[in-house]
Amino acid sequence: MQEQQYKNDDEQLKALGYTPSFDRSMSLWESFALGFTYLSPVVGAYTLFTFGMTAGGPPFIWSYLLAAIGQMFVCLVFGEVVSQFPIAGGLYPWTRRLVGPRWAWMSGWVYMWALITTVAAVPVGGAPFFAYLLGFKVTPFNTTVIALALLFGSTLFNQLGTKALARVAMFGFICEIAGALMVSGYLLLYGRLHSLHIIVETFSFGAGGSYLPAFLAAALVGMFCCYGFEACGDMAEETPNPSKAIPKAMRMTIYIGIPVTIYACLGLILAVPDLQAVISGKDTDPINTILTRNFGEIGSRVVYGIILISHVSCILSLQAAVSRLIYAYARDKMIVFSSTLARISPKNHVPSAALIMAGVVSAVIVCIGFFVQDALTIIVSFAAVGIYVAFQMVVLGALYARLRGWRPAGQFSLGHWGWLVNILALVYGVAATINILWPRAPDAPWYMNYSMLLTLVIVVLSGGLYLFLEKPHRNSNAPAGDAWHITRKARQNANTDADTGVEAELATSEV
Repeated sequence: MQEQQYKNDDEQLKALGYTPSFDRSMSLWESFALGFTYLSPVVGAYTLFTFGMTAGGPPFIWSYLLAAIGQMFVCLVFGEVVSQFPIAGGLYPWTRRLVGPRWAWMSGWVYMWALITTVAAVPVGGAPFFAYLLGFKVTPFNTTVIALALLFGSTLFNQLGTKALARVAMFGFICEIAGALMVSGYLLLYGRLHSLHIIVETFSFGAGGSYLPAFLAAALVGMFCCYGFEACGDMAEETPNPSKAIPKAMRMTIYIGIPVTIYACLGLILAVPDLQAVISGKDTDPINTILTRNFGEIGSRVVYGIILISHVSCILSLQAAVSRLIYAYARDKMIVFSSTLARISPKNHVPSAALIMAGVVSAVIVCIGFFVQDALTIIVSFAAVGIYVAFQMVVLGALYARLRGWRPAGQFSLGHWGWLVNILALVYGVAATINILWPRAPDAPWYMNYSMLLTLVIVVLSGGLYLFLEKPHRNSNAPAGDAWHITRKARQNANTDADTGVEAELATSEV
């Protein structure tokens, strides 16, 4: 039965215009684990906790819930698209089929750079926990060396194949969810210092005015954490029955991952020894303060180990996702060195060159951050807004295809609710993007205050320039812009079948 499923999946992929090359060994739960470790509740909660507290105080925790609701609309739209077009690379092939090759080029270009900068950011964020675990002093040099070592290890491990990645993703999921539940459970039971009421207490934020500006700034925490579900779609050609499994894995990533994030964050908030010191920025490392106070020197190192595992599995998932995107680009001859980047390892069935490229470029970004002050912050600041912009290019593409007559024909469909969900996804995405880009530090240098917008403009202009000069969209005959044509053809076939049936019935009655 499993062999028949693999055969059906390969036939489906061939019908979509591509030859099967990957090993379909990633189960539904392993696909979910990949998205979960990419979203990574522990990485999100622990890395951005200080920012959330200083920007908006304890109520920032509600931003996770709001982001989850908005991103669920986006996830449902993605589910409809990937169910009909389960192709490796995710956003790029989806927009290619919904709109066309030029729109696909730009969406893939923005998404690729957003992922690569995220791959650079996560090991830098995880390096201090590695230093704490081994007793190293946290310095820029040590952080850079540790981050490069983590990237190197991730690149090597990803070369082992889909099965190895799936097992590590599942291991990371188990460690992360168990660790989050145990650590926050202990903090809520034995380390709690405040009442639950503080998560609606605005403290001095908005004194004499509205709290809304402070909350919108703090809401960036939720927006930065609530994505990763799309990584399941990046690995669509490595999952059996992807039309059914991928949309489900995507939804699971949100409605399991975000509650775990909220739970992990709640335990930290209620265990803060001095709220005013954290809110004012006097306590610059509240995570270390909380863990040391409650778990001691040895216990806190165990927790740091769990956090580090979460970072490592997150890096692996991110790099795997961006490598499949690069491979999809190269397979359609949409990028330089396509013949090399489109190669699949005959032994482990992974895009080895694409994995190396993702690791090397991310490592270069990490090194730039060490040698050029604030460079890493400026570059990485593009990660979140780049992903949101790329997401909205899919959402807009789906809306455009619906206007042309596309009706999702995969195993997952929203039916008549599709239009409403698509519009809500667009409204949320546009509002979230504006909130992310909005400058909030008038006293900072202009290049820092507008760093997200600056990097977004550079990426979009460079991609547009390459598209104009090199015209990569002309290099491939792969199917493009055919989503509504497929719907139209299906309708014509249905009408033909109906007419044939009527004719047959009339002929029978005449006889």
